[in-house]
Formats: sequence, C-alpha cells, structure tokens
Amino acid sequence: MEEKVLMEAKGVNGQLQLLETKIRISRKGLMAFTSHGLKGEKEILIKSISSIQFKKTSLLTNGYIQFSFIGGQEIKGGIRDATKDENTIMFNPKQQPNFIKIKEAIEEKMLSLEKGESKTSDLEQLEKLAELKAKGIITEEEFEAKKKQILGV
Repeated sequence: MEEKVLMEAKGVNGQLQLLETKIRISRKGLMAFTSHGLKGEKEILIKSISSIQFKKTSLLTNGYIQFSFIGGQEIKGGIRDATKDENTIMFNPKQQPNFIKIKEAIEEKMLSLEKGESKTSDLEQLEKLAELKAKGIITEEEFEAKKKQILGV
C-alpha cells in the first residue's frame, strides 16, 4: 500500500518527500542528472535516520539537507562533496523555507517514534513485573515501588 505524501520540498538537485513512516529522495531535472545520474528514488525509514545535517544558504553557496542512517555512508566533506552524496539534497535561498519546514516535521516524527518505543518498553517492563509479582518473586510493595519508578510518578 502506497503511503500518502505529507510534505514535499523541491531542491536544486532533487526532491524530498515526507511520508508517514519514511522519507523519499527523488532526482529529477538536469542538475540532478549531472550530479547523480539515473539513480531514481531512494526511501529511508524515519526510524532508521540517525541524524540530519542541515546547512543554510549563504550569499555564495546553496544550502543542503543530508541524512545519516544506520548502515548508510554519507560523504563528510562539506558542500562540495555533499553535491555528490545520494542522501543529500541541495537548495537555494527561495527553496530554503520549505526545507526548514520539512526538516522540523521529520524531527517531530523521529521524536514521536522514539517516545512510542520507550512507552512499549515501559509496558513490557510492567508486564514482567506483574509476572514476578504473580509468581511470588516480588512483593506487592516492591511491585508498586518499581511501577512508580517506571512510570515516573
């Protein structure tokens, strides 16, 4: 099932789409072809993104957004090398506001996924504690104390 595109930002050498669970980098246009050839689309799961590097435009240079993820190999050499990196999209001053918005939206999704994962682990811890209490391994008081600690109460 195809995910709905939530946001999109068009850059100098590619486009960035934010979907529900992933981002999509696509290359269209002459600049994209000259820097990346015919690579097509690349999708990265939001939960796999480990960092986002964002460089704003200046009077002399374009800006860029670059994604790092587990198992990926981004080029680390500034704007010149960023133009060749398949996980990087460059943008000009007019395009920058859209890239700022999409970056913030991606970071929000990353945070909400992180919070969701910690809630699951809290629930798993509570279930294990309940089992220990049911088996008589820990007392009711120990269970309640640990439960408050896990829930941050």
